[in-house]
Amino acid sequence: MASLPSAVDGFASAAARPADPAVWQRWVAPLLLLALPLLAFAAFFHLETLRIDNAGWLIRASDNGENALGAHAYWHDRAAGASLKTHLLNAPDGIPVLFTDSNPLLTLLIKPFAGLLPADAQFVGQLILFNFVLQALFAWLLLRRHAPGPLALWAGVVLLAFPPTLMNRFVHVNLMAHWTILAALYMFLDPVRRDRLGWWAALVAVTALIHSYLLVMVGAIWASTILVRVTEGSWRSRLTTIAQAAAMLTLVGLLAIWLGVGGQIAARNFGQYSMPLDALWNPGLDHFSTLLPGHEPTPGRYFEGFQYMGAGALILVIAAIVIARHVPEAPRQRAVRERLRQLAPALIVLAILAVTRMHLPPFLQVALDPVRASGRLFWPIGYVLMMVLLLTAYRLPARRSGMLLAGLLLIQLLDLTGMARAVRAQSQDAASGPMYVRTQDPRWQPLIAGSRSVAFIPGDVTHDLGLFQEVAWRAINAGHPVSNVYAARTSRETLHRLRRERAAFDSGALVPGRLYVIQSPVPLPAMADHRPIAIDGITVLAPITRH
Repeated sequence: MASLPSAVDGFASAAARPADPAVWQRWVAPLLLLALPLLAFAAFFHLETLRIDNAGWLIRASDNGENALGAHAYWHDRAAGASLKTHLLNAPDGIPVLFTDSNPLLTLLIKPFAGLLPADAQFVGQLILFNFVLQALFAWLLLRRHAPGPLALWAGVVLLAFPPTLMNRFVHVNLMAHWTILAALYMFLDPVRRDRLGWWAALVAVTALIHSYLLVMVGAIWASTILVRVTEGSWRSRLTTIAQAAAMLTLVGLLAIWLGVGGQIAARNFGQYSMPLDALWNPGLDHFSTLLPGHEPTPGRYFEGFQYMGAGALILVIAAIVIARHVPEAPRQRAVRERLRQLAPALIVLAILAVTRMHLPPFLQVALDPVRASGRLFWPIGYVLMMVLLLTAYRLPARRSGMLLAGLLLIQLLDLTGMARAVRAQSQDAASGPMYVRTQDPRWQPLIAGSRSVAFIPGDVTHDLGLFQEVAWRAINAGHPVSNVYAARTSRETLHRLRRERAAFDSGALVPGRLYVIQSPVPLPAMADHRPIAIDGITVLAPITRH
């Protein structure tokens, strides 16, 4: 009987050796492309989040709660039609689904089936898993022709597909669609698809309907293909390229109009959420890394600018430098590296935007407002860096490359166990929590059902976002509009309306049939002709009727 060390060594050698491509492509690859995302999901999220009727874990004062709430309103809004706007929130102005942090593409696809869904349907958990599957798929497509063996390939797929930056976006599921970046890199490197307008138009359209930040990143990679074709092509091909670029910009403009972009007030705080210069090796929070210390002097900046690579990936940087100095690269790897160098102008611009903290003139603050959380813009650079590191490791023979990457993957997984626990705790309520935690009193249901609309005083619902999400969810279930919303961007019309409504409330001119929820201590109107009610520690004014 063989000893355990020799058996392990034999297994590792078999895994590192190139296998029959037909077998891997037909059976093993599809299984791993499903199994790896599911394992990653189970490590960071409770599986109960995949239940469609399990929405309570979301409406806990989180951005994902707003994601679910915006979709909830859109699916229950009979007047939404083909628009991407709901009037059940921020009534009567309404709010584009995009600015509720919901996923416009998903809400649009689900809308025809809304009548068949449970009353409290959610697709946030399912969307996270779907993003993970596509992450693995495009990471595999990027690496499969370069890995010297299966072990090196799949260790590389995990390192490329599931970086800490992806998991850090657990509070905002739309921004977990990093697969759009990997898809853009795949198309940029593909000799057939990179010059096809149809492929790029499809990716850009899908990305635009997911999130504007991802659109900027995908757009930067697409713009690189345009720049290469303009600088290297003939005059005829240049004219064709310019025409295609104009068509793409027109498409983006039309999608922006459909999404409701325009008229929102600029925050003018570009640079506040930039990327720290030590972000690649600083996890920010101690519990986000088991092996390296973290410090977070500016919380918002370290969250949005979080770019920690992980201990395994950082060691891979050192290993790649050594390998590059001593092992020559194959012609195919050299061709990929040369192609990636053509991304340099776009990546330099994204890097400058990501780290900039200087005070900018007002017109630049307004112009850059769509990317004010600028630290995110480093994501494409991180993926290109990881791909270059993996291609360098792939210079080694199959067994050595596989063992190296498998070892670094184990270090990476060990390093991120604390992060996995912290992220998983955020979905704890999905396993055992109730639907509502802020509005448990049974009187809420008849109060909301007996109203015609709901309003929060003061109008800024961030005073108690969890309360707003639960009351708004109940109101939408009853088909009643809510005059408030927590939105990524606000229009001037909405601000003016909220001021008018607050002045009317203070003067006692209460809207008939409206339930008023008082979030923080404010003077109640002297002319109110009905007494306030205390419920779950919250003061509400029950709806009044006109006589």
